Amino acid sequence: MPPLGFAIGQLHDRYIVAQNAQGMILIDQHAAHERVLYERLKSSCSLQAPAKQPLLIPVSVQVTDLEMASWLEQPESLTDLGFEISAAGPNTLVVRQVPAGIGGNRLDSAKLLLELLQSLQDSPAQANLTARQERLLGTCACHAAIRGQHSLSVTEMNALLRQMEATERADQCNHGRPTWILVDLPAIDALFLHGR
Repeated sequence: MPPLGFAIGQLHDRYIVAQNAQGMILIDQHAAHERVLYERLKSSCSLQAPAKQPLLIPVSVQVTDLEMASWLEQPESLTDLGFEISAAGPNTLVVRQVPAGIGGNRLDSAKLLLELLQSLQDSPAQANLTARQERLLGTCACHAAIRGQHSLSVTEMNALLRQMEATERADQCNHGRPTWILVDLPAIDALFLHGR
């Protein structure tokens, strides 16, 4: 049996309930998927040219003067992640490509761009390049990860469990919170006073 076992259902469309050889595992589906995406993006960005996914229809985004200034000051920060963004007016940016694997058609590119611009404002160009890139990758991963209140099929749940098993530090999300917990069978038995 795989370390994280097999999914048997969801709890409130927020947690995956799985069973392995030791007992029951509860997985925070958003936090787990966020870690998987973060590590995938980090790996992709370590290559010379990260994989990009063109948008079928480019997305125009209205931005403030400050957001436009942030992009003009550090456009390479987003290009290096796999975005293709261009100016289309004094307060309009157009997203044409996004990093491959961060959401396809369910990705809200406009909202993600605004969050990334906020991260750029919070992390000036002279800041440590690695820390700034990790922050931007974390924003991308968080935004693209499945959310709570999202119903998954058993096949999708098991696919996420297998991805977690193949991902570094999959036991913690990007913010340091646990992605899963194990409640072993003896602990469950004790809850029901078995063996007394």
